[in-house]
Amino acid sequence: MKILKYFLVAFIVILIDQASKILVYNNMYLHEEIFVFGDWFRIHYLLNPGMAFGIKWDNEFGKLALTIFRILAMIGISYYLWKMAKRGVHNGFLLCMGLILGGAVGNVIDSTFYGVFLNNAPADAPTPWFHGQVIDMLYFPIFDLTWPNWIPFIGGEYFEFFSPVFNIADSSIFIGVVIILIMQKRFFQEKEQPVVRTEETPSLSEPLPPAGETRPEEHSA
Repeated sequence: MKILKYFLVAFIVILIDQASKILVYNNMYLHEEIFVFGDWFRIHYLLNPGMAFGIKWDNEFGKLALTIFRILAMIGISYYLWKMAKRGVHNGFLLCMGLILGGAVGNVIDSTFYGVFLNNAPADAPTPWFHGQVIDMLYFPIFDLTWPNWIPFIGGEYFEFFSPVFNIADSSIFIGVVIILIMQKRFFQEKEQPVVRTEETPSLSEPLPPAGETRPEEHSA
């Protein structure tokens, strides 16, 4: 039962992620943008054929390979989470792994099924199965600027921070990984092993016999 609660965290992430994507799909048109808080937080409907934060793998079989990799990673993370929970590692680490697992599964669902059920596979995809595009919507262009012309190489160019559009699954993976990196010393601190005394191991408080003498128990032996 203790192990199941970490998989429950993953399940909650999957539900929130999929609900947000279906809401966007049903209520927005592609590239529509809704301003939530000023200019720096927007809901922007995008389809991402690649990896997290808009990273793409430009190859004829790249999307299929990426989807298969995601499925294998999902299986590996699930097994690792179960194994670490059985070993009784730190609860914080297991919760982070639950976040990572939930995010991984959320994007696997998009890649595997959305091409069929939401008909959003690229036009040149050989099959809609395993070629679904991930729905992204979270957009935080916190500030933008144009670099002064006197700056070498980038002078006059437009810059926006933060430009990637992502989703709840991406966020869950990112948060889980960052917390593990920050808290790794606490999560993986070694426990002191108790010293077990035996009859052959003299106590530190017991005085040693003078040189040339033996203990009584040695005579009896």
